[in-house]
Amino acid sequence: MQIKRVLIIVLILLSVVFIGLQFTQHEAQADGVEALLFVFLTSLYCYKVKQRQVFFFLFLLFFTLAQVLNFASYYINYKFDAEGFYSYYLINSVYILAYLFLIIRILSNMNLKEVIMKFPFHIVVLLILDVFCVTIITGTTENLLTKSEYSMEYVYNTIIMILLTVALMNYISKDDKKSMNLLLGSIFIVFSEIIQLAYFYISDINSLNVLCSLFLIIAFVFFYLQSRIPFDNKKELITT
Repeated sequence: MQIKRVLIIVLILLSVVFIGLQFTQHEAQADGVEALLFVFLTSLYCYKVKQRQVFFFLFLLFFTLAQVLNFASYYINYKFDAEGFYSYYLINSVYILAYLFLIIRILSNMNLKEVIMKFPFHIVVLLILDVFCVTIITGTTENLLTKSEYSMEYVYNTIIMILLTVALMNYISKDDKKSMNLLLGSIFIVFSEIIQLAYFYISDINSLNVLCSLFLIIAFVFFYLQSRIPFDNKKELITT
């Protein structure tokens, strides 16, 4: 119990410090605190949740890894070949992998065939909206990025919208507290990513960066809350 309280207090303090550093535009220090924040969050999940779900754990692990790599990129240039393989591609690839694990986690507890049969119209409409949103959102960066960078952004945004679609269909089919927390977490992730895109490529107003960070923290609060609620699918459990 004491370890849990210490971890929670540390997480709260790190969150406040993180937002404060973002507000004062200390980007490198903020990224370092953010990486540490996710290390402690993953530790809290491992300590507190006894029936840990494989894909959610991998999501946390790879998201934390991406945060650590992002902070390390201030001091290390990730260039692995003559053509250049930079931190932009490496870090975004790790983020994409993390979100894919979260998508798989949600799908693993859904009867996908039943959902498709029951909500075909909803799925078609959501997929059309996904294509539209990804095209419009990524299109704002078309004149600012190289072709390879634009492709990376398009794939990244596609994965984010798929996450939101899967979380929404999961909630529609289940309508319970766990699926609601997953949906809310996914919504705040999407908000955070869109605002971050606006901050990077449209306007560097610092309040956008602060809001992006705040939404990211809120998203993971909901993700952690859902992880505390038992689920029925026993096949994906990590036993301790």
